[in-house]
Amino acid sequence: MKKLIVTIAAVLAFMPAFAQTDAQKAAEEAASAIAGAPKAEAPVVKPNYWKKSMMTQLNFVQSSFSNWAKGGINNVTLSAYVDANADYSKDNIHWKNRLQLDYGFMYSEDKPIVQKNKDRMLFESTWGMKATKTLDYSATFTFLNQFNNGYLYGTPSVENPSKADWKAARTLKSGFFSPAIVTLGLGIDWKPNENGWLVVNFAPLTGGFTIVSDEALRSNYGMKLKKAYENVEGTPEGSWYRPARFEFGAQLKAVAKVKVNDNFEGSTQLILFSNYLDHPGNLRINWDNRLMWKLAKYFSLNITTNLIYDDTVRIVDEDHPAGRRLVQFSEALQFGFTYTFASK
Repeated sequence: MKKLIVTIAAVLAFMPAFAQTDAQKAAEEAASAIAGAPKAEAPVVKPNYWKKSMMTQLNFVQSSFSNWAKGGINNVTLSAYVDANADYSKDNIHWKNRLQLDYGFMYSEDKPIVQKNKDRMLFESTWGMKATKTLDYSATFTFLNQFNNGYLYGTPSVENPSKADWKAARTLKSGFFSPAIVTLGLGIDWKPNENGWLVVNFAPLTGGFTIVSDEALRSNYGMKLKKAYENVEGTPEGSWYRPARFEFGAQLKAVAKVKVNDNFEGSTQLILFSNYLDHPGNLRINWDNRLMWKLAKYFSLNITTNLIYDDTVRIVDEDHPAGRRLVQFSEALQFGFTYTFASK
């Protein structure tokens, strides 16, 4: 009996040791299994080299007069503007694209017809490669056009003119692809600041076409006579002129964008072009300015100006039927709705 008690006591004494050994062995096996299991890989985030944005504006102006001693004509003006940008940048390569669409019209009570007062379609694309800290090799493509016909509105010679009389009294000044300007330039970009608020592009090799599809407008935009009609006597007809004019020269473009704060920003773009093939000293000038003052979250006050001088364009009016060279200028002050879509 004494031996049995001693044996049981010995077994009970060694049981914790056996249990601890088994538990340690199980833990080691579990750790080995976990270590041998395949590790979950973190998802790879692909880099996004594109930065996109689109600003939209809808501007509205309405004026009404009733028994107004100083006089006035009831009128309504509506215009829309879209400025879309898509920029690509990777290492030393960049590609910038910008599309501007600007269209507006007005209706005044004194004329029973809708009159266009703004119309522009401009696409610009620039590919560049870093040369130095402030210089890039660049290739620039530009396309300038408009949506539909533009007119000079004259006054009908009949009393109580109808809508048809007003339309008959207007003179066609421009149209879709009349004119349209396409250019391609090779040169360099100078960027003196890292934030890129100023970019100056000089393209000594710039070629392009001025296209006028409407025969009636070709003489107004400097189109040359076709070879078959160069020595023909008489007043040239519209069909006598060529539909396009090739130009080759140098172009200087300066673009500056300044953002004073979250509510006020402005931009200016100046383009100078010299045609090597025809009077290179006569520069073609295009100068555009835009100021935007944000009054509320979705409303802004906008000021735009456009100045053009082109010695190939003749301004025709009643006093100068043959046309004359003049500085063209337009200005608009508008209040409206503004919203911007932008990529993250």
